[in-house]
Amino acid sequence: MTPLDYAHATIETTQRKYKAADLPPAHHFHYHQGVFLSGVYQTYLLDGRESEFDYMKDWVDSNLTPDGKVLNQEDICLDDIMPGILIFPIYERTGDERYRHALDFLTDEIDHYRKNDEGGFWHRTDVPRQMWLDGLYMGGPFMTEYGRRFNRPDMIDEACKQALLMREKTEVKSTGLWRHVYDPDRVYPFSDPETGLSPEYWGRSVGWVPVALLDDLDNIPEDHPDRPKIIQALQDLLTAVCKYQGPDGRWWQVLDKVKQAGNWPENSCSSLFVAAIAKAVRLGLLDESYLEQAKRGYQGVIDSLKWQDTTDKDGSPARDLLIGDVCIGTGPGTYQDYCDRPTSVNDLHGLGAFLLMCAQMQRILDQE
Repeated sequence: MTPLDYAHATIETTQRKYKAADLPPAHHFHYHQGVFLSGVYQTYLLDGRESEFDYMKDWVDSNLTPDGKVLNQEDICLDDIMPGILIFPIYERTGDERYRHALDFLTDEIDHYRKNDEGGFWHRTDVPRQMWLDGLYMGGPFMTEYGRRFNRPDMIDEACKQALLMREKTEVKSTGLWRHVYDPDRVYPFSDPETGLSPEYWGRSVGWVPVALLDDLDNIPEDHPDRPKIIQALQDLLTAVCKYQGPDGRWWQVLDKVKQAGNWPENSCSSLFVAAIAKAVRLGLLDESYLEQAKRGYQGVIDSLKWQDTTDKDGSPARDLLIGDVCIGTGPGTYQDYCDRPTSVNDLHGLGAFLLMCAQMQRILDQE
């Protein structure tokens, strides 16, 4: 099977289980659906299956009011901005101003979004002033694409500022890796009293970063003064990440502690790293030698998959693709906290990361 075959199998498995409007958490404009449907859209771009575009559009439509307001945005957080990137191609195709209104609605939320005293976006209101790595993926690609499409260079400037500030606050020079959370107040139990950093490198949180930076670079003008800094941050982080690849090609839940007691290989971060390495190589931002690590990571994830016999909606035989070894999600904590997090099978952010990986690996295959 090709990467594209695996991507289609993933989408078909999910479509058998959920109507678009019922993707969990249902009736919530949220990054779980957003990253999954971003992977669906990237798959659609490879061979143009209209059922995949329609599935994405049906979910977006189920979360918009007739006048283009986004539902369930009363207490907005960055996680609830991320699916906005799905609206750009729908607006481009349809020209329906309702979608432009939705994009403007989300941009207005960003214009008024809370920042800490150092200028960093709060991750959520229940963790005031904290900066989480995840936020770069949840906000940056939307901001840079809106800025490029609709002449808002300040949006691109802000996305670059957030990325570079995140590097400044979370990167640990000795490893080149970025810590999960920065707490400027140093008041939370996990916070280092000197640096404000959480104590571990959580795989998926680090994985969002290079994927986000690459999406940002798709929209940052060639002559933007921060573009070289974003490229350098991407290259330095991916070079560091590649030093911690596990023996089967996958990366582990706590990145720098491969084979340590309690730790385990995790498929969502592995998929994100493979996607980022493959895209960076394809764009000439990483040396081609790194492609070997992407291929090892891809194969490690593929070897962990399982299949389950089922029936399609018309009663014909079908097979569901099962993607396990995915952390259900977590806030910052101790090494043991990360190791003890439960895993899930076919949860949406795991599926989305897998689809992003398959799309980038298929593009590599297509150009070889």
